Amino acid sequence: MTDTTLAEPTTDWADPSRPVPDLRTELPGPLTREVVAGDQAITSPSLPRAYPFAPRRARGCRIEDVDGNLFLDFNAGIAVNSTGHAHPEVVRAVQEQAADLLHYSASDFFLPVYSQMCHALARTAPMSEPVRVFLTNSGAEAVEGALKLARYATKRPYVISFFGAFHGRTMGAVSLTSSKPKYHQGFGPLLPGVLHVPYADPAKVAAGEDASDTATFDALETIFRHDVAPSEVAAIFVEPIQGEGGYIVPGEGWMRRLRELCDEHGILLVADEVQCGMGRTGTMWAIEQTGVEPDVLLSAKGIASGLPLGAFIAKASLMESWGTGTHGSTYGGSPVPCAAGLATLRVIESEGLLEHARTVGDQVLAGLREIQAAHPEAVVDVRGVGLMIGVELADPALSAAVQQAAFERGLLVLEAGESVVRMSPPLVVTPEEAQTGLRIFGEAVAAAAGAASHGG
Repeated sequence: MTDTTLAEPTTDWADPSRPVPDLRTELPGPLTREVVAGDQAITSPSLPRAYPFAPRRARGCRIEDVDGNLFLDFNAGIAVNSTGHAHPEVVRAVQEQAADLLHYSASDFFLPVYSQMCHALARTAPMSEPVRVFLTNSGAEAVEGALKLARYATKRPYVISFFGAFHGRTMGAVSLTSSKPKYHQGFGPLLPGVLHVPYADPAKVAAGEDASDTATFDALETIFRHDVAPSEVAAIFVEPIQGEGGYIVPGEGWMRRLRELCDEHGILLVADEVQCGMGRTGTMWAIEQTGVEPDVLLSAKGIASGLPLGAFIAKASLMESWGTGTHGSTYGGSPVPCAAGLATLRVIESEGLLEHARTVGDQVLAGLREIQAAHPEAVVDVRGVGLMIGVELADPALSAAVQQAAFERGLLVLEAGESVVRMSPPLVVTPEEAQTGLRIFGEAVAAAAGAASHGG
């Protein structure tokens, strides 16, 4: 990987010789407390907040808060800042595009950068036949678009998703989501025609059992026998690696069996790669590692290194089934996010970030397994692919305590599932930064486990 960050002029705060983490105040600091107070007085209380962190500026994997404390970022804004914070090439592309054209709707006019981004994504598509692309503002919008397309193209009313799945919070997307009851509570009735079945069992995968033989397919068989005929199912929405549900990696054969079932019944397979895509697993798309082709692929988060952009990529034969005006978006694929997206794809290729994600990901996985061996009573499982890594703790209280202890030591990580702490650093994370993160995380696990054993 080429370290272009060091070649660029830096300000004092981002001086590469400055240690990271570098905590200069108590946490949260006085200015952060002011930000939190002002935020809580005006923003929607629906916003979930992991810990009192108020970022001011960032570069690479380093992020400084408003009090001047420097943190090591191992969550990348929830797996969004794929090429690192403020990558020079992405920033340059944004500045140049903003100076030329901030917005013109690609829904009604022929915006050059829109089709350029679509062509660039199409070249990465894990499908062997031609594809077409629709750009959105977010992952949830990509899910909504794919849901509409699936029903429109198949003329079938039902869709299937998985327990533990997270597909977004808009009405259709949240109907597919099944990671926490609170996402549904109070919003019913949800979108009709959505069914859920169990995802791959991480315990079986960890035990080395045949992951293709899980409760997933028994549940699907039961649904098809007693509830809904498979000829009525338009699509199965699946995360090739489940994200918010706990960074669960299905075992060998699970995805292939799902593809075979879809083929048998004419059901579309929709791969939601909003979190696991864009190189995070060491291939551009996680599903590539299964040998399976989806009918539709969804992307967002890391697609534009931090700007709002999403997409659904579908086989051309499928996308061409709907006509003019059946779907559109005023802002989806706006010029500045598209410019950032094109730059992101260039950086991933030119800096060898796919191979880098595999190499550093292996380093992090190995280090975390050493932590697991040192604290077997606290760390139940370590799993992941590339730089999409989950650490399952003994219980939810312990995972929350580990997340907080890491924050207090200057490492930013996030919980997932019921008792998992996820690590999804920018793809540019260096081996040295990875080693620092492992050291701090080990300290956080030791502290949280020690406090738990003493009833703290």
